Amino acid sequence: MKLLFLHRFRNFAGAERQLVELARGLSAIGHDITVVTFYTSERVEQMLRPAGVRVISLNKSGRWDLPRFGLRLIRTLHEERVDLVHGYLGFANAALTLTKPIHRAKVVWGVRSSDIDIARYDRLSRLDAWIESVLSRYPDLIISNSASGRQCAIDRGFPPEKMIVIPNGVDLVRFQRDEAARLQVRADWGAAMQHRVIGRVGRIDPQKDFETFLRAAALLTPEHPDLRFAIIASDPHGRWTELQAFATSLGLGDALIWNHAREDMAAVYSALDLNVSSSAYGEGIPNVLVEAMTCGTPCVTTDVGDSAATIADLGPVVARADPAALASAMLKALGNPPSASRLRAHATGAFAMEHLVQRSEAAFSAVCAGTRPTMTLEQAG
Repeated sequence: MKLLFLHRFRNFAGAERQLVELARGLSAIGHDITVVTFYTSERVEQMLRPAGVRVISLNKSGRWDLPRFGLRLIRTLHEERVDLVHGYLGFANAALTLTKPIHRAKVVWGVRSSDIDIARYDRLSRLDAWIESVLSRYPDLIISNSASGRQCAIDRGFPPEKMIVIPNGVDLVRFQRDEAARLQVRADWGAAMQHRVIGRVGRIDPQKDFETFLRAAALLTPEHPDLRFAIIASDPHGRWTELQAFATSLGLGDALIWNHAREDMAAVYSALDLNVSSSAYGEGIPNVLVEAMTCGTPCVTTDVGDSAATIADLGPVVARADPAALASAMLKALGNPPSASRLRAHATGAFAMEHLVQRSEAAFSAVCAGTRPTMTLEQAG
């Protein structure tokens, strides 16, 4: 099959890595893959070109660079002549649907979140969401990465008969426990042997609710001086200083470790004694849970999206936005963690990257053949 993926790539987070890994996996088994990016990204090119994936940048200069961007997109879609186009998230989904008379390919949408609180985002984001809902009857297939995401989309008006679930995948080679790296990262952080380090990984965004994580930390530090709390985060909205000020107001001081987003995430997860997802809404399948478990790191999560199903019975699940419950769950998880081998076995069985590639290939093949993907794909989550 000749396939084209379309995505912004303004930032590089969980959805972006999933797209990159899927493109590389499909290319490795013989499909002709082109990834079209709104914005130029050397990182994406460096990751995809060696895998035989073509990368085309539309060189969007900013949010309001729409007329020239639209013309470049139309020209690219007309020239590529692919069998199937796959959008990742709102605007890309809508753009591929509206340009179907140009590219004449099968259209597949990607849905990556669940109960997003769209009111907390700007007008353009709200407009994107409305347009996506209006156009949702027109794609040939809509893939959600979670059962909760599928249901939330249906509640927004998406047609259920067009929606299937294909869970995220994790690179089992990249994400492995590394004891030597654990010691190095902890030394870099100034964490001594007796310290137990609890981490929150992700982008600083209202959805991720770092504030509840910090409030829970503030409840624990007075009676547990051996605990350290690590923030490992990207900052797409420029809120780093604001979050640090909030932590200071809680009196956390030296109990906190601050680290900007980094590439050696297997080393980071290995350095943690506990990994926490404190999200308040919007999660499908949190990559931070899957990746941490693959590295043998126990997890605690709020009950958002498919988070509880993701960690199964291997860690505590608490209500969202409840610092006291989260603090209690942290202590519980530290007191009786599952073995690293058990955590990795669960992640491997449920979320291996080969499953994502195989299920996606089967779904795309069915769409190109004019048939509906089988129910087993819908039940994969």
